Amino acid sequence: MDDGLSTAEALRAAAISAARTFEPADRGAIAPGLRADLVLIDGDPLADIRATRHIRRVWCGGVENTHL
Repeated sequence: MDDGLSTAEALRAAAISAARTFEPADRGAIAPGLRADLVLIDGDPLADIRATRHIRRVWCGGVENTHL
């Protein structure tokens, strides 16, 4: 099924749009002064969206979550 979004657009919508809708303005981008919430995955989600299932590391507020 084609929903009209590219893989990059779908990932952007899931991350940035949700952050802007549900969270304060310090989320949704990687930049100095913003909250450091990051997810490191194994693979290239632009080549294969299933790579998003292979989470390697997670940081919340700049602190690595070691309980994966």
